[in-house]
Amino acid sequence: MKQTTPLFLIDLLKVFAAILIILHHLSSYGQIAEDARTVLPGLMIWLFEYGRYAVQIFLVMAGYLAAQSLARFANTKFSSQNLLRTIINRYLRLFAPYITALIFTIACAWLARFWVNDEFVGEQETLGQFIAHLFFLQDILGLDSISAGAWYVAIDWQLYSVLAILLISFSSYQALIWFISVVAVSSLLYFNRSADYDTFFIYFIGSYGLGVLAYLAKNFADNKIQGLAKAALIVIGVIIAISTLQEVWLRNFLAWFVALLLFVLGNTSYPKVSATSVLKIKLLSAIAWASPRSFCAFLIHFAFILLANTVYIALGLHAHESGLLAISWMVVVLVCTGIAANYLYRWVELPSTKLKI
Repeated sequence: MKQTTPLFLIDLLKVFAAILIILHHLSSYGQIAEDARTVLPGLMIWLFEYGRYAVQIFLVMAGYLAAQSLARFANTKFSSQNLLRTIINRYLRLFAPYITALIFTIACAWLARFWVNDEFVGEQETLGQFIAHLFFLQDILGLDSISAGAWYVAIDWQLYSVLAILLISFSSYQALIWFISVVAVSSLLYFNRSADYDTFFIYFIGSYGLGVLAYLAKNFADNKIQGLAKAALIVIGVIIAISTLQEVWLRNFLAWFVALLLFVLGNTSYPKVSATSVLKIKLLSAIAWASPRSFCAFLIHFAFILLANTVYIALGLHAHESGLLAISWMVVVLVCTGIAANYLYRWVELPSTKLKI
């Protein structure tokens, strides 16, 4: 099934996850975060501890949308030439907005070092570090990340490439589903519980694989494949539940729940509202507008956290130790991120979609 119209749940999840991860980083970095905890300690601690779980939503969504993109090869011979082209085109799809946001973040970090003495600003970037980021190798090489979201872009490309390789490696979707299911369970129960693997796709493929299975169970043309994918989703859910007898991993439950939501409601269109429901119309319009810009917001927001903390300290606002003032600056970051994401999307991401081989 090729998506031709905006789908409500998918757009809603994109926007919700992007906002949550931005709030998580706002609650984690800099003097603004410290001051905000004085007025909203419970909320700030919750965002710090649990806001990062938005990554699970991103991963499941990415798997679902990747399967949607790559399913066009289901009934065609997927040659190695097509495979290489697909992987490179995915890199090009990510590259332009990613590198633009990265350069802007480097500039903001350079400015921040004049006033902000905090670990999250990082050391001066090196040429080797920048080149490593260009090829998504910074974490594999053990280099410091220039931006808080850079690691996810690298992992997304790894996962998409692995899924494309799997499609050429298996002669049938039945075998593919069995393999993805086994690998997903291995990731959820073993690899995802050790930081030794968090620079590689195997650490994240559990959540990603659930998204792939949700798409196949929902939209694949062959009913037998749909049935097998549904069964795999159910079995993985049972395995996750049984594994809680040893230890509860909330992120596994969240990933499975998001996959289930996509399976049930993934094709739901935007609800129809009457012309008199002005508030509902504006809310739905805001979601539809923000959804395609959510990736750019994810890429650019860390730069504005750096800028906000720089201005906050340079103007001596931190001396007031005002939690309300810090919360106000968080709102400023959200607004600036939205504006910047809009221009990054329109001026960079959209034109870059033409970069294909």
